[in-house]
Amino acid sequence: MLTLFSYPELFGLADNNPFGLKVFAFLKLCRLAFRHEHILDPKDAPRGQLPFLVDGDETIGDSDTIIAHLTARYALTIDTALTPAQRDTHLLVRRMLDDLYWVMSYSRWKDARFWPLFRDALLRGHPELTVEALEAAREYNFKRYHFQGIGRYEPEAAYARGLAELGVLASLLPASGFVFGAQPTSLDAGIYGFTANIWFYAIDTPLKNFLRSRPHVVAHCHAVHALIGG
Repeated sequence: MLTLFSYPELFGLADNNPFGLKVFAFLKLCRLAFRHEHILDPKDAPRGQLPFLVDGDETIGDSDTIIAHLTARYALTIDTALTPAQRDTHLLVRRMLDDLYWVMSYSRWKDARFWPLFRDALLRGHPELTVEALEAAREYNFKRYHFQGIGRYEPEAAYARGLAELGVLASLLPASGFVFGAQPTSLDAGIYGFTANIWFYAIDTPLKNFLRSRPHVVAHCHAVHALIGG
């Protein structure tokens, strides 16, 4: 059986990382049977990153690579109806979400207004964690942010990036249904991985406040959430 390894649950979501939740949602939308294992330390994962998937003798890292592998191996049809132009949009939005990730992560680990709320939620949900371990993870993330670049931004400038990207999503998503029509595609799973990790969090970041002002984006999030049994 397929086994998905990803970060732990939080605020009722299957993964508190948007990339792991993206793969989880994709597997659910495609109705593939799988086991879900939650781990905290990604040091033994491919490239030292989560999520990763074990499929028989193969171990696959990176959410897009996992989805491509599953689509090819199991002849999945979730994206077969997409036109060439829609596939281009699909790729562009995925790359934009890669950038949004850094703003989301910044809001949790670096912004002093929201870090205590995120830390305490993790400690409540996962008693095996310690304050010391989370502080060490926070320091590690500070280094990542600095070298990626987002850590050199003041909060307002960092959020401006994320709000601009959420604005693109708001323009892309229809008033009802999914990105490319009445049926979800893997892009809907990807968008859900991010919007759910903003909307379902009991932390009112500027990103969540933006979603609150765009009910059709929230409706899309809830629609995918319902389809995957959330």
